[in-house]
Amino acid sequence: MNISLIHREIARLKDIDIFYRDTQTDAPAILCLHGRWGRGETWVDFIQHYGDHYRVIAPDQRGHGLSGKPIAKYTAEEMAGDMIDLLDHLHLDSAIVVGHSMGGTIAGTLAATYPQRVRGVAILDKSANGPAQPNSMPLEELPILDPVTSDWPLPFTSLFEAQTFIKHAMDSELSYQYFMNSLIETVEGFQMMFSAQAMAANIAYYQTWYELLPKIKCPVLLVRASSHEAVPDEDFEKMQSLISNCMAVEISDPDHNVHLSNKAEFYGHFDRFLLTL
Repeated sequence: MNISLIHREIARLKDIDIFYRDTQTDAPAILCLHGRWGRGETWVDFIQHYGDHYRVIAPDQRGHGLSGKPIAKYTAEEMAGDMIDLLDHLHLDSAIVVGHSMGGTIAGTLAATYPQRVRGVAILDKSANGPAQPNSMPLEELPILDPVTSDWPLPFTSLFEAQTFIKHAMDSELSYQYFMNSLIETVEGFQMMFSAQAMAANIAYYQTWYELLPKIKCPVLLVRASSHEAVPDEDFEKMQSLISNCMAVEISDPDHNVHLSNKAEFYGHFDRFLLTL
């Protein structure tokens, strides 16, 4: 396997600047969407695995990493719109879309709302379940409180303090690395690159999206971890029943980062999914 060159760019879109990684190869495109608190950096191994045969694009989504962080509700519809604007910016008519966790919701929303732009969609360890009714609280009244990092001693005074604290706070090495990818040194100390307002809003305005699943007509890969924590049996079965063209698999490792916990197993499933497109 050759080492794929990763180009890093900023797309200045209609409403926001989106930082993205792009192999820029002349091949079918795969758009990779990270989870909440994350960055596109979580897809580097995926990029290297598929970079020989696909153009792989991994943005930092709005509110995350080096992308813009406006005051907004950070709904799946809003964030899916950003990705359509990014595809337009890159002059791509369509892409295969793979999304992990929060990114899975956005990937599913893309496939249901913009079917002509999505050739296939992989939803990784994300249930379509959630609050049935939308949150009616006005944005200006929403507390800016990220439930994960609100009690962290930010900014960290040193890299060592950050590493020690985050390692203790996380339940796995993969989760530790996931948050470390969002750590940056500033003049005040070591901060997280995601916006606390964005995290709070994305959680507050999240709602169930089962109704979108029957609208997805392209092939779908559903992947969940063996822990079933993110996708319980009832949710997994309901999602499969609502998707007309679905391949559902379970990774033997319990870690939520299903694309990294057992790479050989995950890539085997993803390879079979690609053959259906």
